[in-house]
Amino acid sequence: MQRELTQPSPLLDRDGRLRQVGWSRQPLLDSNLDAARFYRLRGLQWLRLKRWDYYGVTTPEFYFSATLAHLGYAGTVFVYVIDFATGAMHEETLLVPLGSGIRLSRNSDSGESTYTSKAARLRFRAEAGARHVQVAWPGFNHGEGIEAELTMALPPAHESMNIVIPIPPRRFYFNRKINCMPTGGWVKRGKRKATIEPERSLGNLDWGRGVWDYSSFWVWASASGFLADDRRVGLNLGYGFGDTAAATENVLILDERIHKLDQVSFDHNPQDFMRPWHLSAADGRLDLEFTPFKERLARSDVLLIHSEVHQMFGRYRGQVVADGGERILIQGLTGFAEEHHARW
Repeated sequence: MQRELTQPSPLLDRDGRLRQVGWSRQPLLDSNLDAARFYRLRGLQWLRLKRWDYYGVTTPEFYFSATLAHLGYAGTVFVYVIDFATGAMHEETLLVPLGSGIRLSRNSDSGESTYTSKAARLRFRAEAGARHVQVAWPGFNHGEGIEAELTMALPPAHESMNIVIPIPPRRFYFNRKINCMPTGGWVKRGKRKATIEPERSLGNLDWGRGVWDYSSFWVWASASGFLADDRRVGLNLGYGFGDTAAATENVLILDERIHKLDQVSFDHNPQDFMRPWHLSAADGRLDLEFTPFKERLARSDVLLIHSEVHQMFGRYRGQVVADGGERILIQGLTGFAEEHHARW
């Protein structure tokens, strides 16, 4: 039921149709979005293309995240920090008309994504063996300011969740999720500078490209941390838009290797997201309880963009079965789960 891709190709053919559908352990497809064909008027295609780079790092003390997104007729730039001990959170977002000044890389394995203005400077750079995240936002949190210099190790053997699925009739979703990248560097807020050590902190990337329906919905869960034996462990689970007959994005990450999972069910209460969530697989390979301790609520309602995200930070407990049959015990793994409704 899960089609694994093994051969490189362009993402789209000359008629704008997907060349391959499925998932892979490494990025294989060239994101030739210039070939997209879903409007009769070719000049309007770019208005519906959605592209983003979302980076996060989980430390024992806090979670830091920075994003560049280009939604065609608008762009967003946002940064947030959540303190695990106190629950304190601060987030700021810039809405950029027509995405002016936001530059995103063509593919996920090389190049730069940048934004520079008087308000903020963000630079994401991919090179062989590492990702670099730089942030400078002087006015963040009423002038306290925030800066970050992070390096996330990504050796060639480190596998990631790459997926391409159709959204009938002519739309599609192309995504790469990377978990468990050892991360070093620092994050500075005002005069407080937190040193980030790769032995204790893990980075993640959500790199998305595609064409969605105007009204979209998804649920996504992710975590990167350590087992009791010090192995790195990660989760990427989700459902929502698109035809997942060929592949889901559900995986267990153990050190640098992907262990592919099939369909996963989410049992949560949309009227009370702080209640425990239950995640399970019909084949018995996954059985987890997620207990939230902090809700990040992000709403946007500007012109054509209407978005509401309930991103819950909490801890996972339960078990997941690896490909070889090893039963992985999850005990208090810090991560998040979110429900997102969008009209964009």
